[in-house]
Amino acid sequence: MQLDQPLSEKELDDLDQFLLGERTPEDAMTLDHLHGYMTAIAIGPETIMPSEWIPRIWGDDGKQAPKYKNEKEADRIFNLIMRFYNEVTITFEVAPKEFEPLFVEYEEDGKPLMNAEAWCWGFWEGMELRPGSWDEIWDSEIGDLMRPIYLLGADEIEEEELPEVEDPLKAHKLALEIEANLPAIHKFWIPRRKAPVTTVKREDPKVGRNDDCPCGSGKKYKKCCGATPDA
Repeated sequence: MQLDQPLSEKELDDLDQFLLGERTPEDAMTLDHLHGYMTAIAIGPETIMPSEWIPRIWGDDGKQAPKYKNEKEADRIFNLIMRFYNEVTITFEVAPKEFEPLFVEYEEDGKPLMNAEAWCWGFWEGMELRPGSWDEIWDSEIGDLMRPIYLLGADEIEEEELPEVEDPLKAHKLALEIEANLPAIHKFWIPRRKAPVTTVKREDPKVGRNDDCPCGSGKKYKKCCGATPDA
């Protein structure tokens, strides 16, 4: 399956069930938590490689892992996660205003409401992968657009802010604001987004100071090409 292929309803349900299953660590993310996490990574200030962010799906320390049945299952779950992530990135690239956060929907007194708390937890964890990198948007003219994510996702908020999140109707309003604000947050980072830091790999083996010089002179490297100009 191509990694740019969106997940089907069945595949989305399969990933959801796996995340909630007994063979994943207790601290593994739920589907809505994961969606918020990937959204922050997809639209944030720095490109973060999957090798860094995927391990943290299973626990904050990044050291835990599911107990896969076999290699085939491990490959399938990896494929589902990457396609889930790519669907987020492609939507923001092609039609950011059509992006829909994966919030929990429920009824309260017969009214359909949305709960964005777990999604915001995930978004906050995605930001914490590069905490200092997000400072610019908080200090910018659109900093207020981040406030709903802060209220629902931060580990701690001010006591006077609690009524904004504890009332289901107000929390629902925050969820609507988040969905409306995300395209502008994404747009803010487009010209500022940094590429991942790459490590230059040495193709040739390192020559020791006492090894024969690779130029073929027959001299020790330190007495030949490795010599300092004043030697």
